[in-house]
Order: sequence, then structure tokens, then C-alpha cells
Amino acid sequence: MSKKTVLTGITTTGIPHIGNYLGAIKPAIAASENPNFNSFFFLADYHALIKCHDPERVAESTRAIAATWLALGLDTDKATFYRQSDIPEIPELTWILTCLTSKGLMNRAHAYKAAVDANREAGNEDLDDGVTMGLFSYPILMAADILMFNADIIPVGKDQVQHIEMARDIAGRFNHQFAPLLDLPEAQVDEETQLIPGLDGRKMSKSYDNTIPLFASSDELYSLIKQIKTDSKLPGEPKDPEDSTLFQLFRCFAQPQEVEGMRQRYLEGIAWGEAKKELFEYIDAHLSGPRQRYQALMADLGYVESLLLKGAEKARATAADNLKQIRQAVGIRPLTFVAQAQDTESSKKEKSAEALARAEEGRRRAILLQVQPLIDQVQTADEPSLAALDLLRAKEEEVAALKKKARQKAENELEILREQLMTLGYLNALAE
Repeated sequence: MSKKTVLTGITTTGIPHIGNYLGAIKPAIAASENPNFNSFFFLADYHALIKCHDPERVAESTRAIAATWLALGLDTDKATFYRQSDIPEIPELTWILTCLTSKGLMNRAHAYKAAVDANREAGNEDLDDGVTMGLFSYPILMAADILMFNADIIPVGKDQVQHIEMARDIAGRFNHQFAPLLDLPEAQVDEETQLIPGLDGRKMSKSYDNTIPLFASSDELYSLIKQIKTDSKLPGEPKDPEDSTLFQLFRCFAQPQEVEGMRQRYLEGIAWGEAKKELFEYIDAHLSGPRQRYQALMADLGYVESLLLKGAEKARATAADNLKQIRQAVGIRPLTFVAQAQDTESSKKEKSAEALARAEEGRRRAILLQVQPLIDQVQTADEPSLAALDLLRAKEEEVAALKKKARQKAENELEILREQLMTLGYLNALAE
């Protein structure tokens, strides 16, 4: 059984906070210790440029995030740890995929739609005001990050699942158009780490300015924890642990038995001041060792840089080989290149059933994207069933008129179109 590849990136726009640690870094490092996985972790500095035009902030964040991963125990011999900008194959693949990705797919991206909605609410005539091409097309860069290494599992928050689906769609279209070279990734959403509360009870986020820096000094950590909002219940009054940010944070760090013990103390009426002090002492003790290692690494950035370059060299060995095949598939080849016969009997035998299934799924998804506008027309027609029959007959006539070379692709589209219309119930009469 071949190893699965897990890939995670963190955008270099801020200093890591406790939410980053619990939601992404800690589970990622734990996964890297599993010998059944190949782990790729990267600093997404190209992504940072989409929303941050402060070069010093990007540079500072890159240093801090790199040192953070290492301070928390990432073993760079077990995982591939690199800086996105050190892999030139990624922007090249981004361009290739951009030339294959429909604008309609990008129009549906959450970040772009949010920007358009904000302009509409503000009364701006230009709904694209302030929208850069980086913001508009960054799901393609994210797809390149993933597809460059044929990553199988992408741990993400719920707000990023759409981007993994887009990466699947883009890979499927490439595989259908050129060659089955790109694996279809799967999003992995950990419900336990989805909502790490910040100082105000909302999700801990730089956007809300409610974060607790991961390696804050003991004094700063205690000062921030004392700012966490609580209700007005007095000492001795029972408190609901599930409605307490303090308890939720404690649960993220503590062992199950410790969590149950603390839950009982809340029900018995622990004072809020005491609860804050205990949370501080527990987190401070948990992070004291990594904090010291972080400070040492920040004082020796040459060493950190050497580890990133080592990871980049390792990542590029994979990326260069994959990009070579991708370039050849799209026709960017040496003049002396001679295409090998595709899908010979021997090569078919070497392909695993799993790889074939992924390629087939990608093919079907790509075709479905192409025929979706036709299905939309049927669904919005006054009489969808009649419209479906008319569309199907017209498509059959169109396919029959094509020459043999172009007919196979059109027949595949017709097959998928017929299946979808049948599934939607528009061809029941035809089926009977």
C-alpha cells in the first residue's frame, strides 16, 4: 500500500497564535510522525502578498512561523518543510492551470464573492473595486500548491473546503484534457479543532484582534488571559463549562481526566479569577519549553534558513519530475521529444486500481463542469422535461455529425449529460 501525502500551508501574514497551534500546527506535526504518511508543510509567502503589502510584516511573519514549527518539534528528516517561494515549479504550474480554469469557477470563490458583496453594500458602481487578480485567482495558486505534489489529504477549516473542491475540479479538467497525471485531493476537517475561542469568545483570529500569541512572555500571557470575557456569576455559583471560553481553552491543552476534573470544579462554582489563574499556569507550563526553543531559533536564523533550503531541495526533486510530465502533456517539450505510446498493456497493468478510479472520477467531474450550463438551461425552462428531450436530441445530432477524431469526447459529454438529466427526473418518460 502506497503512502498517502498530507500537505499543510500557513500564510505568512502574522505571528502564530494559540489558535494556529491547536488548529493546524499541533495535529500536523503529530501526523508527520506517522510512517504511513508523507508530510509536506510550507510557508505560504506568495499567498501572503494577496492581502498584505507590507514587506516587513511578511518577512517577520516568515521568520516567526518557520521558527515556531521547529520549536514545536517538527522533524525535518521526517517531513518536507519548505518555503513556497523557493519552489519555482509552483508558479509555473499555477499558470498552466490558470489557462485551463474557467472564470465561472473563480467567480464562485467565497473571497471574491465577499468582496463583490461588500462593494454592492457600500453602493460602489464598480463591484470589482479593490479586487486584485491575486485575490480573484488565488484558488488556482492553492490548487498548484496541492497538485504539484499530488497531495491526497489537505487538513483545512470549513471555510477552505471550497478551495479543495476547486482543486479537484481543476485536476479533473487537466486529466480529461491532457493526461491522468494529477491526483484528486480530499479535504480533512477536524471538528474538534474548528473553533478555538479567542479573548472575546469568537473564533481566535487576527481579523478579530482577539488572539493570544503562542510564545508570549509569561507576564503577557497572564495579562491576556485575564482579559477573557466571562459572565457575572459569583464564586460558589455553578457555571456552565460548555459556555466558558476559559474551559474551552483548557480542554484544548489538557488530558481527558484533567478536563473532567476541571468540569466538576466549574459545576461546583469555581471563581472566575481562580479559573483564569489555573488556565494561565497550565498553558504557561505547557509552552515554556517550546518558548525557550523558539527564542533560541530566532537568535540563530541561519540555522532555520538552512533547514528551509534543505526542505526546498527535497520538495523540488518531486516538483521538477512532476512538472516535467505536466509540461510534456500540454505540449511544452524539447524539439527532439518523441511521445511514447500511451496506455500500453504493460503500463495499464502497472497502474493501481485506486489511481485509475481517481483518474476516472476526475474525467467525469471535468465533463460534468462542461455540460452544467446545459443542465442549468433545462432546470430553468418552463417545461424542463420537454427541454431535456429537445436538448438531448440536438446533442445526439451534433455528435453524429462530428468526424471520428472529435466524436469520442463529444460522446463522453453526451453520456454524462444523459445520466444527469435522468438523475434529475427529466427523462422518466424516455426511460419508460
